[in-house]
Amino acid sequence: MSAQKAIDALAGQIDSTVASYLEACIHCGQCAEACHFYQVTGDPKYTPTYKMRPIDRVYRRDKAPFSGLMKAIGLAPDELTMQDLEDWSELLYDTCTLCGRCTLVCPMGIDIATVVRKSRAGLVAAGMVPEGLLAAAERAVEQGSPLIKPGVLEKVVAKQSAEVGIPIELDKKGVDYLVILSAMEILNFYEVIGALAKIFKQAGISWTISTTAFEATNIGYQMGSPDIARTLVQRIVDSAEELGVKYVISPECGHAYTALNWDGPNMTGKRHSFKVIHILELLEQLRRDGRVKTKGLDGRRITYHDPCQISRRGGVIDEPRSLIDQISSNFVEMRNHGAANICCGGGGGVSSNPRAEGLRIKAFACKKEQIDELGGVEALVTSCANCRNVLEEAIDEFEMDLPVVGLTELVAMYLDEGEKKPAARKRRKKAA
Repeated sequence: MSAQKAIDALAGQIDSTVASYLEACIHCGQCAEACHFYQVTGDPKYTPTYKMRPIDRVYRRDKAPFSGLMKAIGLAPDELTMQDLEDWSELLYDTCTLCGRCTLVCPMGIDIATVVRKSRAGLVAAGMVPEGLLAAAERAVEQGSPLIKPGVLEKVVAKQSAEVGIPIELDKKGVDYLVILSAMEILNFYEVIGALAKIFKQAGISWTISTTAFEATNIGYQMGSPDIARTLVQRIVDSAEELGVKYVISPECGHAYTALNWDGPNMTGKRHSFKVIHILELLEQLRRDGRVKTKGLDGRRITYHDPCQISRRGGVIDEPRSLIDQISSNFVEMRNHGAANICCGGGGGVSSNPRAEGLRIKAFACKKEQIDELGGVEALVTSCANCRNVLEEAIDEFEMDLPVVGLTELVAMYLDEGEKKPAARKRRKKAA
């Protein structure tokens, strides 16, 4: 690999939108206080706008107005070197979850998270992707999932089907909905599959899971590889078209929703023949239509963690709260909830990057502060399996006694089935 390949890749990411962002930054530093990595360290190198420096240098040297003149008179920035790229690899991959909270406070409206993701393309070209993230991407392309080996899905689905006593058909054509799942849901939170079966049975939903395109997580999107991201999106698109579904249900996974719903058509070069709907959007729609009915209320003092990609960048904010209000009698909101909520610390591929673990755990202090301010919280509800996994790990590290619950499973627990409500899920050890 060479620095020139990285420079060419970065130059290819600079369109009119990125150029306008780079020109608009006034270096005010407001984005720093919005970043959980900066908050817990106070280190100015973690300022979000600083992470735009590599792509900005390529822009100023090669693509900005009068860049040729600036080079001729010696005022252009120095060309990026392999050492520069190595130095920025940590900042771009370890200290940014692409959460977009910095964008929320930017007075110029710069989508810093998008620029960071596009900047990662340069590191992909230079071969400087963190080993854990690269290995996950390779497995996703080769075996269909970053974590799930062939045959595991079928076994998990069969077990969940038997447990809830409801048939779950795979690769069924002619149904309305195709469910995709994140690897974390299949490995660690597989009760969500049984929960979906129960909810969809009550609502009269026809659905299936594809054995060739079940994985929702888009590692290519997270690592900044347009080619891998496109491959993983196309796999879902092809399966949905082959099965003839009307909807693809994005699961409790943040980047999956963003990659498939918002950027998917741009990646594949055509409109989807189906509609992408997040599971919370569907559950709330079914609740409003009276097709999902619940009974009883959870009396625990609970709060809700808004996953960044689902709430801040996806706009799914009201739906989870309507669902929680339906089944909870003691729901309390965190400070800065909704669009301004603080990231779990592990999004954007950070949780797949072992070298970032120490800083990721440290950054959880910001989320812990939100929770502690409420006092006496007995359960933390969320709607992203990656958030759930990251939160549970950090909660264990901080020695907190706080269960983390998936919202879909919580809704299923209170379905009005004319029978006793099932027991809550116990915490289990994470898969290696």
